[in-house]
Amino acid sequence: MHNPERQTQVARLVEGAKAVLVEKPLSRDALAVIAGKLEALAAMRHLWSESEYPSPGEAERQARYLVSEEPNRSFALYLSVMRLGKRVPPHNHTTWACVAAVEGCEHNYLYERIDDGSAPGHARLRESSLVRVEPGRSIALMPDDIHAVENKDEPMIRHIHFYGRALETLSERLIFDVAGGTCKPMVMDVQTRR
Repeated sequence: MHNPERQTQVARLVEGAKAVLVEKPLSRDALAVIAGKLEALAAMRHLWSESEYPSPGEAERQARYLVSEEPNRSFALYLSVMRLGKRVPPHNHTTWACVAAVEGCEHNYLYERIDDGSAPGHARLRESSLVRVEPGRSIALMPDDIHAVENKDEPMIRHIHFYGRALETLSERLIFDVAGGTCKPMVMDVQTRR
């Protein structure tokens, strides 16, 4: 999966993101700039082809590919390919995250935590908004933001996800059960392909 053009463009994204975060502290404004850079990379659809990043099989529902990460596992870029009906329950990341669409719409449901977080294993959430991440429209999430994602409309969608730290290093993430009012450590149900 070595593609010199993709390698160059991804390196440009990472250097651009580093420059943004040196110039200004982590904030929604800083992440909006990074998300804009990610949108530009996602618009280069030929870099994210089926031939290089095959869609998941019927039983899998989702494939996640690690595209790039720094040696210290920061600035990690993934391609996520999701079948119709795949939903990831509400969760946080504990690091910043930006998502941009190569093709299709990823529904992002954003939640507010309405309890004080003082009781381990318990959480009360309220859905606050829906963001349709589709070509030309990205989303940026701060470390404590909570969202759920779903492919509810299309046979297959492709999105690139960019994180401050590699997903595999994030041991403090939580997954939330809105109806049950509970939360627990998140275990990823999809193995990253390298």
